[in-house]
Amino acid sequence: MTTTYISPELFRFFRELKENNDRDWFEANKKRYETHVKEPLLRFISDFGVRLAEISPHYIADARTNGGSLFRIYRDVRFSKDKSPYKTAAGLQFRHESGKDVHAPGFYLHLEPDGVFAGVGIWQPDTQAVNKIRDAIIAVPDHWQRAISDEAFRSSFELSGESLKRPPKGYDADHPYIEDLKRKDFIGAASFSETDACDPAFIDRYARACQDAAPFMEFLTRAVGLAW
Repeated sequence: MTTTYISPELFRFFRELKENNDRDWFEANKKRYETHVKEPLLRFISDFGVRLAEISPHYIADARTNGGSLFRIYRDVRFSKDKSPYKTAAGLQFRHESGKDVHAPGFYLHLEPDGVFAGVGIWQPDTQAVNKIRDAIIAVPDHWQRAISDEAFRSSFELSGESLKRPPKGYDADHPYIEDLKRKDFIGAASFSETDACDPAFIDRYARACQDAAPFMEFLTRAVGLAW
């Protein structure tokens, strides 16, 4: 039996929410959110867990209603000039089992109208984590090179994120991997279309993309001192 997790109704809901981002509209359309966004994505998370365990047993697909892999739709507006109460995209994050305690890499899926992508890696790691990654690049540069030049990874993902303008303090400006040592984020992104996401086989395609990123994720996971 084929299971459909993501439908055009998900993207239609978020398009309309973007134009009507207020509590009255959301309360009137909350059933749509539950039916077309929350419930099917929790099923996606649960079913993806089997595939994720084949990539690494230390990464978690948590299908709990709250506090799991599905991001809350409610925005934290306390320190934002934008007081819109709701996110206009769905986000799924599959974290390392130690992810709540340390800065750790993760697998991510972003579902937004005209903006569907898979993300892998570690975004804005703290100083300790980013220095561990830089030190690992220096200590085992051949491992890093294999991770970022892996054919499957390169065919699916593009490295992105912010970088320092100057070499980080304490690192050789002439190091052959200085551009990677300057990275503030160690992330890769793979883009998909809404049509891709609505295909019943998308869960398999997403799983293959995560598998393609395994060498990259393994390097980062081990670099920050966690089990792969």
